[in-house]
Amino acid sequence: MPEPSIQSASFQSTPVSRRPFGQSYAFVVVAVIFLALLASAGLRATPGVLMLPLQKSFGWDVSLVSSSAAIGIFLYGLAGPFAAAVMQRFGIRRTVLGALALMSASTAASYFMTAPWQLFLTWGLLSGIGSGAVANVLGATIVNRWFTTNRGLVMGLLTASTATGTLIFMPGLASLVEWGGWKPVVLTVAACCAALIPLVYILVPERPASIGQRSYGGTHEDQPAPPAQGNPFVAALSNLVRASKTPAFWFLFATFFICGFTTNGLVGTHLIAFCGDHGIFEVQAASLLALMGFFDLFGTTLSGWLTDRFDPRKLLFFYYGLRGLSLIYLPYSDFSLVSLTVFAAFYGLDWIATVPPTVRIANETFGDKNAPLIFGWVVAGHQLGAACAAFFAGFMRSSQGDYLQAFMIAGATGLVAALLSLMIGRRPVQPALATA
Repeated sequence: MPEPSIQSASFQSTPVSRRPFGQSYAFVVVAVIFLALLASAGLRATPGVLMLPLQKSFGWDVSLVSSSAAIGIFLYGLAGPFAAAVMQRFGIRRTVLGALALMSASTAASYFMTAPWQLFLTWGLLSGIGSGAVANVLGATIVNRWFTTNRGLVMGLLTASTATGTLIFMPGLASLVEWGGWKPVVLTVAACCAALIPLVYILVPERPASIGQRSYGGTHEDQPAPPAQGNPFVAALSNLVRASKTPAFWFLFATFFICGFTTNGLVGTHLIAFCGDHGIFEVQAASLLALMGFFDLFGTTLSGWLTDRFDPRKLLFFYYGLRGLSLIYLPYSDFSLVSLTVFAAFYGLDWIATVPPTVRIANETFGDKNAPLIFGWVVAGHQLGAACAAFFAGFMRSSQGDYLQAFMIAGATGLVAALLSLMIGRRPVQPALATA
């Protein structure tokens, strides 16, 4: 009798515990991951709410607080490709559970901070690493494992969790600040992260084959390759080296750098302070961010639907161009209810609508297996851009007394990204990465 292959043995040894819903169980996984991504997005948005309260409590200026936020944002992106490699080596569930625990512990520890270095440690280093493992790279990995069809739509839904996190967290956290200062805020975020740990442990299997099912829309049995061996950090870096030899990677990296520069680094971190310069209170400004989140919830989901049907490069051209014009418009508006609502609508519709088209281009270019890890490096570019914007805008505000030039420069970069999007090639380079 012939010996079973290594792949077959690996598949058969996977514990099978069938669950209800059939292939539709993929949407249960998506729902839990949506909540995890929502909590991670809420954590990353929290420094924008804490900026003014920390100034009042400790006398820390905007540049200091925004610098800690910049570190967290940068690590949020830098952790992504390494998290993708860790998921391949040790599994999705273990990685997400560890990340949620780190996010909860680091934010809870900030309750006791009294010095700037503790702010940088908790809200910069530790929370940045933890939240980076529960980010767009996780969404891309889930979509590639659990779905054969409707990938763009599902990626749009998962990406919209960032907007929903802003929608849910920001007004409530701003109200907590008015009621009890910054300390209730950090405890609330820590509790939300901790509450997700049992949900992930119980409801998120490693892959469809783990519960005896196929991926959604799949027509054949899931035969997973054996878990990746070796050092996951070396795997992440080797994929970066291979991808960096392709022009498509650098176009994706550059456009996503600008994406981060023009979204959570600038608007997500500084909009509340910018509105404060014009006499708008924190809760009102946070509500503006929530309104953007509301529009982006629909905009990003629609972007996923469009990505399944149209050229993603043309979609990116439209998204970045609209965003750039919105940022140029804002400083010259009168900051009335009408003008701010118009900005929130146009800006919010494509806050992170760029993610589904970018993921599709990565899948087409680098293949399903390598795309999540390569996309992790592209997301690192996004967060590098966001970190630069968080620091740059804080520096400009401290040195010049306003945000005018910061927003004008960011708007101009959005127009540059629109042009770069049309230059991304279509030639797949999957074979060059197959041995990664």
